[in-house]
Amino acid sequence: MDRIKQIVPSDKAAYSAAKSQWDSIAKPLGSFGLLEEMIQSIAAVQGTADVDISVRKAIVMCGDHGVVSEGVTQCGQEVTAECAKAIAEGRSNINAVAAAFNTEVIAADVGIAADVDCGRLIRSKAVYGTKNIAVGAAMTAEECEAAIVTGMDMIKELSLRGTKIIVTGEMGIGNTTSTAAIASVLLGLPPEQVTGRGAGLSAEGLQRKNNVVKRAIEVNKPDKNKPFELLSKLGGAEIAAMTGLFLGGAYYHVPVIIDGVISAAAAAIACGMNPLCREYMLASHCSGEPAAEGLLAYCGLKAPINAGLRLGEGTGGVLLLPLLDGALALYRNSHRFDETNIERYAELT
Repeated sequence: MDRIKQIVPSDKAAYSAAKSQWDSIAKPLGSFGLLEEMIQSIAAVQGTADVDISVRKAIVMCGDHGVVSEGVTQCGQEVTAECAKAIAEGRSNINAVAAAFNTEVIAADVGIAADVDCGRLIRSKAVYGTKNIAVGAAMTAEECEAAIVTGMDMIKELSLRGTKIIVTGEMGIGNTTSTAAIASVLLGLPPEQVTGRGAGLSAEGLQRKNNVVKRAIEVNKPDKNKPFELLSKLGGAEIAAMTGLFLGGAYYHVPVIIDGVISAAAAAIACGMNPLCREYMLASHCSGEPAAEGLLAYCGLKAPINAGLRLGEGTGGVLLLPLLDGALALYRNSHRFDETNIERYAELT
């Protein structure tokens, strides 16, 4: 955890060099919008204007939530293990999408309530499912720290193996309830404004979920200014492990993509633990869950995709990669002012 304090700002000289390269292209200045800024941010993370995202991984952190016992989900906790196994074996939603964009999928068990018989599932279990946040803290400080360290160490290993960009994903029945509680505290909003239907709750189910989120906050009394404590009280092992991915990305200088609302909650916690983390993050899409926009704004980020996505597993995050590939094609290969008779555009003031 000492690594968190050692995170440094991203390379502003590389950011400026990438902007100069964009501005040399024979097109209106800034006309590729947010994607230009994202390429500049990646340059700053990698310390070079020669941006490289050719080796990409999607890491899906998996864990169970004790709050499922409160009836806040449409399906049972056992689904987490089944889906984690499917992801590890290459049969799930994220695998289908990631394969289209040359992205390897890695699944890790950081908190599933049972042991999963699957050789391809990485076992880094910090806890056998979290406790019910409606009656007490989700995890001990030690369990929460172990999950965070798992995420950071995975970034270290993948970075050493040449990975250039990472997509965060999760699988955990009940995790939208934990996320709503985290968002309510961080954003200072009532549960009704940040709690969604998750995988598909009825109106009655949504009201029950709202009440559970309220009770979890009342019981645990989390402090938004103590992000680690907030995470251990209201989070999940997979949320903590994703927090570690964002912290690790900042420490090891690997850009990390935020997926949906649960990933955004982990990103927000990471920003709370060290605000410099936001310089190493990229937002992919604004989830259809109500807390998504506020959590991304908390991180100071904007998402280029706004399509009401809420599938999870990292599926929306992977969809950012072809947009970045397209932006890089323009960045590297388009004609430039000094190669044409086109007059350079003036900077607007």
